[in-house]
Amino acid sequence: MEDKKKAYWKENLRFLGILLSIWFAVSFGAGILFKDVLDQFHFGGFKLGFWFAQQGSIYVFVILIFVYIRGMNKLDKKYGYDE
Repeated sequence: MEDKKKAYWKENLRFLGILLSIWFAVSFGAGILFKDVLDQFHFGGFKLGFWFAQQGSIYVFVILIFVYIRGMNKLDKKYGYDE
């Protein structure tokens, strides 16, 4: 039983780390680090770097919430922790 719990949390933390890395890359990378490169392109009438800093990272965060919910439901079923 302990091995099952450890495997569950290991997989959970790995999944969470991947999602947080994606969010960091989009919010910090696209909004700050690569802003000048992305500003060469336009999206919805705005420079793409500005758009990512103001709106894009929020949209990605909301999408990642739904990805997390779906992934955790699968993980719960895999380890028998579902309802």
